Amino acid sequence: MTTLLYLDDPERREFDATVTDIIDGSGVVLDQTVFYPGGGGQPADTGVLESGGARLSVTGMKRIDGEVVHLLPADSPYPSPGASVHGEIDWDYRYRLMRTHTAMHVLCGVVWKDFGAQVTGGNMGVDRARMDFELEDLSEERVQHIEGRCNDVIGEARPVNWRVLPREEAFEIPDLIRTKINLLPEHIQEVRIVEIEGLDIQADGGTHVKNTREIGALKIVGTRSKGKSNKRLEIEITDV
Repeated sequence: MTTLLYLDDPERREFDATVTDIIDGSGVVLDQTVFYPGGGGQPADTGVLESGGARLSVTGMKRIDGEVVHLLPADSPYPSPGASVHGEIDWDYRYRLMRTHTAMHVLCGVVWKDFGAQVTGGNMGVDRARMDFELEDLSEERVQHIEGRCNDVIGEARPVNWRVLPREEAFEIPDLIRTKINLLPEHIQEVRIVEIEGLDIQADGGTHVKNTREIGALKIVGTRSKGKSNKRLEIEITDV
């Protein structure tokens, strides 16, 4: 199993590793990595691997048969199993995703605290994301309220922390799962918890900034009705 270094240190950009497997036509498996493999709506990282004087582009990540695979162009000179590699993620891309991901948790926390609405869907990209909520009313006044509250929280520079708990202990936390359907597989017995101090606490395996102020500012740029009790908020992250 690949050790996922980003879980403890999402700001780490480089690492050294050993190739443990080659997936023909796809890429390489390493004993450890800082590359996020994607999941939970957060896109996978990109970057480079260097080995034996060759500089290889990591075009993405994928889980194949339980392995975390660093995807390489088919014509790349794949390093052999046992080879040493040095990896580096595209930090600008990762950091912008971290800001956006934490902003989504701020949005979720505000909507949950103020309206008790569960999440019914969501997705994110660089600087932009969408979240769907079990809401009947999404008036202009309510949208302005949500945006204002989110930016208040961001400006308060609240710490963002994470820890791992046994599944049974994690599920003793009230309202840990905010999605309409619990998407956490039964086989996962250790649950990573991400908490925005005083606002939000959720099970989450992605990468986040360490303080809400790093987000910048959140702007609601669109709304959409997805049904009588299902409303979408589209957000963008901007620099202050």
